[in-house]
Order: sequence, then C-alpha cells, then structure tokens
Amino acid sequence: MSGPWEQIPLFGLPEVTLTASPASTDDVVPDDDSASVDAGDFVAADQAGSEPVVAEHPESSEQSDVAEADDAPAPPSPEVDSEEVVSAAVDGDDEPTEIAPAETATSEAATAEPTTPADALDLPASEIEPTATARTPVWEGLPAGEEADGHALIVTAAGTYTPSGREVTGPVDSVEKLDKLIRWAALTPLGAPAQIWVVGQGACELLGWIIDPGSEDDVDDMEALRNRAAQELTAVLHATLTPLLSAGWELRGDPGHVVHLSRSIGNFTSMVDVVIEPYVWTYWNKDFGWHNRVGDMGILGSPTAGTYLPDDDLPAARELGRRLAWCAKYLGVLPGPTPARTGAALVDKIKRERTRSGKGIVVTTPGSVPPLDGPPRGDLEPAVGWTRVPESDDLDNAHRLVSIDQRAAYLASAGMLEFGYGQPTHLTGDKAAAAAVGEKGAPFGLWRITLPAGQTLSLPGKLPLPHPHMLADQPVQTWVTTVSLDGLCSPVADGGIGADLDDLDITEAWVYPQQGRALDKWAKILREARKAAVDTDDEATKRFLGTCYKGYIGRMVNPDMWTAKQMHHHHQPLWRAAIIAHCRWRGRRVAMRIAREHGRWPVRTVTDSWVYLLADGEDIADASEALGKMSVEKDVILTDTLLSAFTSAQDVHDVNLAIKAAFADNEDAAADDDEGEGVL
Repeated sequence: MSGPWEQIPLFGLPEVTLTASPASTDDVVPDDDSASVDAGDFVAADQAGSEPVVAEHPESSEQSDVAEADDAPAPPSPEVDSEEVVSAAVDGDDEPTEIAPAETATSEAATAEPTTPADALDLPASEIEPTATARTPVWEGLPAGEEADGHALIVTAAGTYTPSGREVTGPVDSVEKLDKLIRWAALTPLGAPAQIWVVGQGACELLGWIIDPGSEDDVDDMEALRNRAAQELTAVLHATLTPLLSAGWELRGDPGHVVHLSRSIGNFTSMVDVVIEPYVWTYWNKDFGWHNRVGDMGILGSPTAGTYLPDDDLPAARELGRRLAWCAKYLGVLPGPTPARTGAALVDKIKRERTRSGKGIVVTTPGSVPPLDGPPRGDLEPAVGWTRVPESDDLDNAHRLVSIDQRAAYLASAGMLEFGYGQPTHLTGDKAAAAAVGEKGAPFGLWRITLPAGQTLSLPGKLPLPHPHMLADQPVQTWVTTVSLDGLCSPVADGGIGADLDDLDITEAWVYPQQGRALDKWAKILREARKAAVDTDDEATKRFLGTCYKGYIGRMVNPDMWTAKQMHHHHQPLWRAAIIAHCRWRGRRVAMRIAREHGRWPVRTVTDSWVYLLADGEDIADASEALGKMSVEKDVILTDTLLSAFTSAQDVHDVNLAIKAAFADNEDAAADDDEGEGVL
C-alpha cells in the first residue's frame, strides 16, 4: 500500500473509514453555536464541562518589562497536542456537538510512515522564479520547513503538495476528488482546523469555482466590487458543493473565501477549512483593506507592500507552504483567515496549556465595560492626535523632518502590563479613593476622576495636554484606566502632571479582583517570532506578525467579533484601553526626555509616532533595539519649498499639509509598516 506522501493517481486514493478519536474528556469540546456573520474565521475552543482553571500563583508582577527583557521565549512546539481542539466560527445556529480534534483514518495509507516523496517543487530556477519582476524578493529564497505538514495541503492546477513541497497527487479537477483528498489526507488541527489551500485561478477553474464580478477599472467604489464578488462566490460555491454535502460534510455558515466544512461521526465532529486564495480579497475588513485599497491579506501578504505571493502558481504554492511552516514553527498554530484570528488562536493555545497544567493565568470570561455614570465619551483611552504651529526657535538650524515611533508599541505594552479579570467591584466615595492606595499602587480598574484645567498646571506648552480628555480652560470629570491614573501622578519631567491622588478627586471606581500579566507568554512568543523574521530579513512574516497583534488588540473592543460562547473571553475592551494608554504615556515620557537632552519639541504626534524638525546629523531615536523603544520611521531633507511651508504656516491645517507633502514619498510604506501602530 502506498504511503501517505507517495505520489499516486488521485482516483487511486484509498477509501478511508472515519472513526471517532479515542474517547477522552480532554479531546472533546462543545461546538458553539456561531460567530459573527462577517467572520469567515475559526475559534480555538476550550474543554467541555470543565471549570475555569486559575493559577493559584499568578505570574509575578515584578518581572522586567518586555521592552527590556533579554529572555527569549522558546518557540512553541509545532506538534499536534492530543488535547488540542478547535471549532470554526460560523454563521447559523447549530446545536452543540462534540468536536473531534481531527479526522481519524484507519486505512494503511492514512497511517503509514512517510516514504520518499516526489518533490514536485524542485524545478529549474526558470520555472520557479516569478517572471513579473527582475529582482527576487528575499523571502522567496528562504527555506521551507515541515512543521505544517500533516496539518495543511496546497492544491494547484498542477498538483497537490504538502507545505514543505512534497507532491501528494495530481490535480484536483472535481469536488468529488476534493472530498476524497480531504478524507484520505486525515489532516490534524494546529490551533485552527486543518486547512486545504486552493492556490491559483487554474485550480479554481478545475473545481468550477469561477466568478466574474467585473474590473476595478469599471467601478468607482472597490467595496461595491468586493460585495458583488463575495455574493457571486457564495452562489457559485452553493451550486458546486453538493458532492461534498452528499458525502456527509456540512457547511458551517455561508461559504466564501473560506469554506468551513465539518463531518460528524457519532458524537464527534471533525473540521477542515478550504481557503480559496484567489478570492481572499473578497473578504475585506479593516484587517485586509482600508481607504478603498486592498491591504494585508493575512499570511498571504500585501499586494501594495510587495509581499503577496508570486504571480505564478508553483512559486506561489512554494512560498505559501514556507509561510505556513513558519507560522506552525514560531507560533504553534496555523494562520487564521484574518490576522486577528491568528492572534486569538495563539491566545487560546496558551490558555489550553495553562488549563491543563494549572500554572499561569487563565481568563475565561469577557471583560465588558462596566455600566458607567454619565454619557459615553467614545474610547475610554483615546490615542492622541495633535499638531502645533512651529515657532521660530523650532525652525532654527532645521534641515530635516523626522518621524519617530515606538517599535511594535502595542506588542511591548501587552507583554508588560498587568490586566484585571473576574467580576469587578463597584466602589464609591471614600472607598473608591482608598482603593487606589495600595502597596503596589492602584489595582487594575476604572476610576472616575477630575482632570484639572490644563492652564492651571505648569505644563510644557509645546506638548499636547497629558490626557486626551483634558481641556485647557476647565476641569473635566472622566473615567480613566489605572495606567492613566499612574501617568497623571508621574512628575511633569516624566510626562505626567505631578498630581497626588487627592488632587484627582476619585469619586467612583470599578476594581478587578484578580490581575496579572495575562498576555505575557503571548507577547513573548510573538516577540521571538518577530525577531526571527527580522534576523532573516523576512518582511512577509514580519508584517504578518504586526497585523496579528494589532488586529487582535484592536478587535478586543468589539463584542460582535467574539459572539461564539467559546470566544467571549477575547472581548477585553479595558485591556485594549490600558495598552493604548500605556503607549501614549510612554511616548510622552520620551518626548520630555528628548526636550531635556536635545532641546527639541515635536510639531505633531499621532498615536505612537512623533514628528520633529531637526538639524543635520541630529539623532533623537533610542539606541536600543528592544520593543517599545523609539526608532526612525521617516527622515526627509527639508527643501526650501518645504521649509517655507513650515515658516509661513498660519494654523495646524497648514502644518499638517506641509508634513504630508514632506512625507509624500513615504506615505504608502508608512501605511503598511508594522512599526507604526495606527488607529485600531
């Protein structure tokens, strides 16, 4: 009998009899009802019928900051955990079932050890390298590992391959053959359901998955084109997937660029995701596109940044396989259909490990914003956006316009902050004020304080007010996180206002009973993966990681992203608020240091970036390469025209226009750069 990776005719694939995985309470979870309708995504589910496990000894809050840490995390094991279980985020209202961690095949072909493979991707360079560009991207020459083999397959018009590049069989030219391939391969999950990637238009044509929504040249609104394409794709899939449904597979929600398939065997359900690469662009949210353009498309990369897969199918399959293996090696999970879902899958993998071991913080409940008095004010901790008109001394000896920003700012803050969890306690009056006084400072929570009028304080005039809710001419009563409470109490020289707690007039609070570095391991894994990408000049995976952590942190605020029962714990708006506040205060502290050491003040700040007018050779960036430290984002020479624009600026609008003109050649790169966090 042939081994599972030996090249054989597709019709020769052995029939397999599906059986349930060995009975174990650790191997099954309830299949949740549904996730939001816009998420063609997955959810890494928890164990069924088990109580949340919370560490008796949470990680110490005395650990060193992530930005300064030298201890590199060990890469997570890519091996399939026998207790690892997954379910798919789907549309619809399915009844709960138990989920098997993988398809289980009993045939000899499905269980045999791999034999010598036919390496279908070992082709002459002329057939491998893309012909569209003269220069081969660095990432295309990087080696592929085997970490994703057994968890994913790549289907092209030429054949079917493992992520490491071994040919499994020939073309899949019918949906019946796709069914046979899935059942025979018996792929296992890895933090997400097993995956079949269909790469290239030719492979789609063989399966009858053809749409013609029109050209972007014929529409004024790319979103209209995307909507039309998505609707056509769903209709085509419904019309062609009948053989799969007749073979016992079920669709979880409407099919789209990802077809979520499940197959029940007794009380168990196995899942596989079929990802249709040419149509990933039809799923377009803030992860994938922004301002009428296609942006990052998860593990596939970004067309505008030049990190998307090569044009030709075999090079594209090879590069996709490399990225899948990279993700499995460094993150220990398969990539999700969106970067945010990949970040969530990693959180859930860590959660399962901690639940089994009983060590570490395990958060099982959402952290919804408590009911607050007064009208809503939008974001609890808004990112800062501020510009000022430069004065004559700012323009003296100014030859360059430089933008600096915090390196992977949100990732750094996520790893160093202690987050609260559990059911918060509502305190008022003296009890609220007393709760802010502790041996280790105020506990994680929300505090209703009074921000004094800015003009009553001795604050630098060339910086924004310390908190976005603060006004110059009148006090403001507002809610802030503990991070801002600490920041306001910091000395003016460190970016605060030098307030005592009594000065802030705390009248109300929501305080959490438990707190700790719930995202420390998550941040360490991502940080180590990012270092590996940087060290190998792997821009594609570096960008992917940036979209993963930013996307996940950004989606913490939206409960509609986490409607499935097993995903509620990802809804943590206060964590997101604390992260944004932490980055904001850290940037302000750096601005004060630059003012002391260089006598330079910013003319603009947006989120975690700061724009300065500098002299030739003047360097205000941090020397450290640690996350959270300031690095140069843009650096341009001020021409006479640009310098005149700053000199003649009458208001902040004029200044913003001058900055935009100066950085015009850098705008596309900046929009796609994972160093600047942007607005989540």
